[in-house]
Amino acid sequence: MRLSLLRPVIDRTGPWISVYADASYGSEDAAAQQELSAKAVTDRLFELGADEATCGAVHAALVTPPGGASAAGRGRALFAANGEVVLDQRLPGPPVGPFATWSHLPRLTPLLEAFGDDPVCLLVHVDRTGADFAVRDDHGSRGAGRAHGTPAADWSERHFRTRPDNTWERNAGEIAAAAGAAFDSCGAEIMLLTGDAPERRAVFDGLPEPLRAVTYETEHGGRAPGAESERVARDIAQLRAAREQEHVDEVLGRFKASAGSEAGAAPDAVAGVASLVGAAREHRIDTLLISPDGPDVGNEVWVGSRADQLAVHGSELHRLGEAHPAPARADDALVCSAVADGAEAVVIHDATQAPAGGLGALLRRTGSARG
Repeated sequence: MRLSLLRPVIDRTGPWISVYADASYGSEDAAAQQELSAKAVTDRLFELGADEATCGAVHAALVTPPGGASAAGRGRALFAANGEVVLDQRLPGPPVGPFATWSHLPRLTPLLEAFGDDPVCLLVHVDRTGADFAVRDDHGSRGAGRAHGTPAADWSERHFRTRPDNTWERNAGEIAAAAGAAFDSCGAEIMLLTGDAPERRAVFDGLPEPLRAVTYETEHGGRAPGAESERVARDIAQLRAAREQEHVDEVLGRFKASAGSEAGAAPDAVAGVASLVGAAREHRIDTLLISPDGPDVGNEVWVGSRADQLAVHGSELHRLGEAHPAPARADDALVCSAVADGAEAVVIHDATQAPAGGLGALLRRTGSARG
């Protein structure tokens, strides 16, 4: 998940209400169900000590379904503080275990678990007159512009084969250039081309080599209205899942290699709450690894008013000048620190491959920063 989306939460002070709720509003009595669910959540939050203004803001949000028909069957995560819902995020599906908490830091790990790596796919619908671009990720689908080609007077195959400087060659080059620009601007990690095989291949061949390495073609779908099918959606899902697993494997490989480096060398990876707290305090975490079911993720640490104020014991923060340290879960404190530092976070679902205790990190070299 792109941690920059969590920046609004990190930039506010708590305490925080965190709610993970089912957002399935398909039945005829959906409004009544929403009201009952919202009341149950706010009653629980009052029991936990949450203030009335923030509970009221959460209740108002919960009885207002998120926009769009595609919200049915999905989950929803809300984070609120000081009488305001700061982030209302739709989830790719219902939460595994709906819950509500009132704590010093927001409960962010379940959000990362729900989205995973969330690789972005740029979908390019191609024909001989241009292309339409769309971005696909766990947040849904959105248009990303289009490329217009130059009309040709004669699109016969013979004309296409024999004309030296044919219009389609120019169009394919222009589409490839526009696709490359769209890929960069939307932060995509993979590209999928649809349309007839000759057009797809011509655009593919016009892409620079690094982009061709992450570009795929499908015979399903096309540019015509209604041409996109469920098979295209399945193709995208398979590509995104494969890309996510590749990234997780790459991060785990680097972590294991760094953890096994020669004794006496400066570590490039650490595990364990105490080592991670120290690395976060020094702004050295480059990639945070989290296994949500790891035994250490819920360990208590202490935090101050800034994201880099972490300690295993509250007395440490007192010595560092924090007058009011507060207890927090280790995973939440480390995720908040990662967001503030522009680091990355990777969720490891296979507990057998995860760092000991469920928490680890790849480190930046001293003085380096993620660009």
